[in-house]
Amino acid sequence: MSPHRLSGNKEYRTLPAKIRTAIKRQQDGSERLIGWIQLAILTIFAALYIADPNYFNNLTADAPPDPVPAFLGVHFAFTCLRLWWSYKTSLPFWFLLLSIIVDMALLLGLIWTFHIEYAQPPSFYLKAPTLLYIFIFIALRGLRFEPLYVLLSGAVASLGWLVMVAFAIVGDNSAITRDYVTYLTSNSILIGGEIDKIISITMVTAVLAVAIARARRLLIQSIVESTTAESLSHFVPGEIADRIAASEGELINAKTETREATILFSDLVSFTSMSERLSPDELLTTVNEYFALVSEPIKRHNGVIILFQGDALMASFNLPAADSQHANNAVATAIEIQKRLANHQFSTGVKLQVRIGINTGTVVGGFAGSPGRLNYTLYGDDVNIAARLEQLNKPRG
Repeated sequence: MSPHRLSGNKEYRTLPAKIRTAIKRQQDGSERLIGWIQLAILTIFAALYIADPNYFNNLTADAPPDPVPAFLGVHFAFTCLRLWWSYKTSLPFWFLLLSIIVDMALLLGLIWTFHIEYAQPPSFYLKAPTLLYIFIFIALRGLRFEPLYVLLSGAVASLGWLVMVAFAIVGDNSAITRDYVTYLTSNSILIGGEIDKIISITMVTAVLAVAIARARRLLIQSIVESTTAESLSHFVPGEIADRIAASEGELINAKTETREATILFSDLVSFTSMSERLSPDELLTTVNEYFALVSEPIKRHNGVIILFQGDALMASFNLPAADSQHANNAVATAIEIQKRLANHQFSTGVKLQVRIGINTGTVVGGFAGSPGRLNYTLYGDDVNIAARLEQLNKPRG
């Protein structure tokens, strides 16, 4: 059974595949975390067992067989197998269900061995505080952010403890009592007390499942927003995205910023004639290759690309991203772009030249447009001068 089916809600099934993949990746990481935590718990079990004074007595030749090491060993081996497999691939549903059953069975089996280890009637293990570890194993399933596994874990634990109580009653039916003091001071069985334990396991499971269901919705929302932000990063520079995230209220009312900045405009030489020679696909391939070529030095010199338009681009230095060396960096960018183009042969076989205009002055930056659609843009006479300088390259060569 796939995580797609396990989700069981329409909201999850209608999510884009890449978002479901991101959720699945989170769940796979959670399974590995669960495995490591279980190994830590088993290590604690083993340390406590070895620290018990009876441990060395059990090593003597005339001591009866001790089942504790067998339970710990099997559980440790199974957990290692589960952890190893979780690093190889996504664990299938049947194995996750088997893991819940095996984990609870081995934990309850370990508790069951207490009456043998201490030579007591079966009712003795019902008072073992190790029962509390059941809640840890149930809570561990919550790390996957799927309430189904929490519910399955709680159901297996409740059923398992019911079997343990039944075994103790069958083993010593005369031990049943209704006196609470007798129950606490002897190996007697208080039916109501055992029912309370099962109710506690059931209630904790239910509350945790509800909490996980609510947290899962938040997880999905968070992954959707994160994936959307990642997709938008291809359209909006990171510096502008940060401003969007930090803004309060409507973006169209967001505060503008005025400061000295250096503006760079670039435009391809003979773009019109090139577009007539190349097919539409070849033209788009060439333009995209060109933009990729010039974007890298702009970014490396602390510039921000504000606009792609046709074969032209506008980049800004010191707004919105602060840069005390903005003028020098803009000039260094322009020189590097010219050098790159002089030595670069594009995949469509063309060679490109570019005209560049640069100007430094006071610039206003902010969001402009309609309430339904906005762009971050720059305004000011010094922006216009940079654009005109680029255009003057054509008549002046």
